[in-house]
Amino acid sequence: MTVVRYQPWTLIDSLQRQLDQALSTGTDKSAAAADVAWIPQVDIYEEPGRYVVVADVPGVEPKDIHITVDKGLLTIRGEKPAREAPQEGTRQRLERRSGTFLRTFTLPEGADFDAISAKQAHGVLEVVIPKQPQLQPRNIEVRAA
Repeated sequence: MTVVRYQPWTLIDSLQRQLDQALSTGTDKSAAAADVAWIPQVDIYEEPGRYVVVADVPGVEPKDIHITVDKGLLTIRGEKPAREAPQEGTRQRLERRSGTFLRTFTLPEGADFDAISAKQAHGVLEVVIPKQPQLQPRNIEVRAA
């Protein structure tokens, strides 16, 4: 008897990719999204002086991760190499994902695009987006002419 593990999110991920492909505008960005093999899980939170995006990218080397900012969009893309195929005739079960990944986020207006930094440790990528200093309201004195 073979035990098959039920994975409901696989079907939903597949449906999401199909919807993204169907609704794409035909730009180069959507063509790249069509080749995505997996989507890393992320946590996003705000601190007093910054926004932080934490993504799980186990098995991905820092040199294989590319982060870009363009027109208010933060894009994280990369590739996790596939394992070498085992010898023919052996049994196998592959559950860990490999291939290209892509995540895109709309940055808030107060983000400082020029000061974004990223680091990776133990399969966790942390992207820090500092906030721009807010302009303080000030009173303008009206002088008599």
